[in-house]
Amino acid sequence: MHFRARVFALTLLCLAFCGATARADLQVGFAEREITPDISKPVYIAGYGQNRVATGVHDPLYARAVVLDDGERKIALVCVDLVGLQLPEVRRIRAELQGFAYVMVSSTHNHEGPDVIGIWGPSPVTSGVDQKYLTQVVTTCAATVQDAVERLAPADAYFGTAKDHSLLRDSRQPVVYDDVTRVLRFNKPGTQEPLGILVQINNHPESLGSDNTQITADFPHATVAALKKKYHCPVAYFTGTVGGLMSNPPEIPGPDGKPMHDENFEYAEYYGRQFAKIAAQAVDDATLTELTPFAVAAKTITAPLENPGYQMARKIGVLPRAGRVWTGDFETVGDLAADDTPADKLAIETEIACLRLGELHVACIPGEIYPELVYGQYQDPVDPGADYPDAPLEPYVMQTLPGEKKMLIGLANDEIGYIIPRRQWDHVPPFAYGRDKSQYGEINSCGSDIAPILMKALENRVRELK
Repeated sequence: MHFRARVFALTLLCLAFCGATARADLQVGFAEREITPDISKPVYIAGYGQNRVATGVHDPLYARAVVLDDGERKIALVCVDLVGLQLPEVRRIRAELQGFAYVMVSSTHNHEGPDVIGIWGPSPVTSGVDQKYLTQVVTTCAATVQDAVERLAPADAYFGTAKDHSLLRDSRQPVVYDDVTRVLRFNKPGTQEPLGILVQINNHPESLGSDNTQITADFPHATVAALKKKYHCPVAYFTGTVGGLMSNPPEIPGPDGKPMHDENFEYAEYYGRQFAKIAAQAVDDATLTELTPFAVAAKTITAPLENPGYQMARKIGVLPRAGRVWTGDFETVGDLAADDTPADKLAIETEIACLRLGELHVACIPGEIYPELVYGQYQDPVDPGADYPDAPLEPYVMQTLPGEKKMLIGLANDEIGYIIPRRQWDHVPPFAYGRDKSQYGEINSCGSDIAPILMKALENRVRELK
């Protein structure tokens, strides 16, 4: 072979080899472990009011983990069938795990599992949290991640979506939905044999209502079971946009066309299976997606804790979580708050993150975000009865995340309550929409500054990824 031809051939070979090695091979592992509480002693069920004590177990609760490895970094995505695991417990889980670029722990926001926050105890002034159970959850989550690591295997990834708002209800004006179900399907390389499915759905698991006293994962139990049966692989359910308020309709057409009413297990099972059908559309239509390499931008931030109910609950020990002194800059974490820290200087500490998984960007939001903040569907003109009708519009998630393929995980690493667009904050009269009282929402939000701060913090994290 001529010298120049040999050089050219060697150059092509080198480029081919370099190109092959530059693309990291994705590995994925799935695992689950049970976290159902022992009801031989009082277990206070989260959601709605106080003193709802568990009388039985209808179906088990789980911690599920998806571990991703790009050859250089490992990322763990964990979901739990709980109302909202908070940042201190997430940090305890991370402390038990080594060698991860990031560990994200999200809650499904289940209203039929044990209180892990404190505000649903036997009375408004007594916490409902069992600290031993919390420790069990922390230990089990860490063990589940380790299980998933042991099951790491090469995979092809597929990303898909399906859209249907017929199963959703927005119980607060203005009516805006996040009706997109998003999935990641992982197959054995070069085959259609599934290794596991990650599904993200935007809805409150509260289809059983406040009278139920049996521990259950609510409708996600049926969604996961139906998808496992169809695809014969592990399934991990993550929540997304649940503020606003995304919930189930009180009535849906049943299998025979007759109306089915909520607040019973027959409804929850059927309702969950309908979401599985939507998720299956996304799974079957999913397209091959490059998920490597990984990049992570995560930061601890603070925001003013304006809510007087939360302030009081913290003072009396119902919410024993430490506070911070507000510095005026959400990116600068102040000193630990003392008992005599003035109410207007009290802040909550939380975390915001963005993950770049190859072509896919994932926003990790630490609470119940309103769909307006996801899609920018703000009411225009704003209702003049709102408290801050002239507030600047927040940058929204789908605008902030780059690229075409995007996912949002809610209650990620924390549960700080409702994240309400500032222009829609409506706590003092005159109330919006001609109402004689405020709509539901503000009572379970840290304050009117939460949305502007979180959306700006997400922008900053995305900028750090570039």
